[in-house]
Amino acid sequence: MDTERPSVLFVCIHNAGRSQMGAAYTHHLSGGRVEVRSAGSAPADSINPAVREALLEDGIDISAEKPKILTTEAVEASDVVITMGCGDTCPYFPGKRYLDWTLDDPAGQGVEAVRPIRDEIKARVRTLLGELGIDPVDDVA
Repeated sequence: MDTERPSVLFVCIHNAGRSQMGAAYTHHLSGGRVEVRSAGSAPADSINPAVREALLEDGIDISAEKPKILTTEAVEASDVVITMGCGDTCPYFPGKRYLDWTLDDPAGQGVEAVRPIRDEIKARVRTLLGELGIDPVDDVA
């Protein structure tokens, strides 16, 4: 593991929507300069299709991604933990930076409802990268 790169973990309940979008934008906009993880406290079976479609509109393909279970190891290995509605299930470790991003849940929503959530996550990721001292690469789509 490259300890020079900051690491960010995105957590939501199902790891099928918000956390996947956060991870995808962080990976893309950092140009790989951030180690990115995402997980869920109760992972779904697959990625939300409306989320997949909304990201494709922005040039990002997450079709190969699968929801993953949140582990203590993932939290321990991350510098920043961003929760997006995982409630009290996210383990807390002193010395980690925690951010709670309050966002609408895209579960059961169509792509029209997912677009504003996508755009909010993208904007927050750009701000986060700036806080980490990383200039975002050329924007997507």
